[in-house]
Amino acid sequence: MPRSMAKKPTREFSRVGDSDMRLRCAWVGLALALWGACAITETANATASTHVWGPSTDVQAFNVWHITCDLYLPVYNDDAGSGLPTITNVGLTVGVLPFKKLNMELGFDHKTGLGAVDRYPLYGNAKIGIPESALGRVSPAVAAGVFDVGTNGNQTDFNIIYGKIAKTFSLRDWSLGRFSLGYFIGNERLLIDQEGKKDNSGLLAAWERTVPELSDNLWICLEYMGTKSAYGCFNAGASWKCASNVAILVGYEVFNNKTLVNTATIQVDIDL
Repeated sequence: MPRSMAKKPTREFSRVGDSDMRLRCAWVGLALALWGACAITETANATASTHVWGPSTDVQAFNVWHITCDLYLPVYNDDAGSGLPTITNVGLTVGVLPFKKLNMELGFDHKTGLGAVDRYPLYGNAKIGIPESALGRVSPAVAAGVFDVGTNGNQTDFNIIYGKIAKTFSLRDWSLGRFSLGYFIGNERLLIDQEGKKDNSGLLAAWERTVPELSDNLWICLEYMGTKSAYGCFNAGASWKCASNVAILVGYEVFNNKTLVNTATIQVDIDL
């Protein structure tokens, strides 16, 4: 499911206590999610439907419920020297098609820390896709979907529609990883650059690889989303699969729009 779009808030927190309280609540929520995940004993396909930031070609398997709890931590203050709030994203996604060669997922996210739009925290998403090699040994994974469908047309209805393909390559017995390429387009009234001009479409690209040379539980990723709106960034991340259905990810986002504050991220993903 799509990650929180970490844009600079539309208001500043003048009281340190307000920001501190939000950060404490976020950390408590993350700790509770991790504690609950470690108590789960069911086995499931532990595949999240995003990379570090944007959508991947992965789609949740039928009747697999996926919970995500993400924190985005600004790494420095804004231009006025004020601390920015932690952005949180708690989401739920489920696979809805009982087929092996065609999958579909539906979900929603609850986001906070984005200032005035926190009054409308719910965002919907959907994706349909064909797994890699489903149509033959050389066929790529293919997916199309929409995310960040908000509940307020003037402020949160980003409606980002995308298509993406992905293919795993290897050199003899050594994996080169999976390469993804796609394109997106969103609401031109809300996806704007620092000058207020529309910048609502662009490239989606990613490289990812499990690192069996160190551990089968370690996964790394480099990812790019091409726009100077609040969605555009380059990011890098690594995750550790600490159970068959639980993964913890850490990453860093560098925004294409230099007026936005870069963020570090911590994410917990759980399949039920």
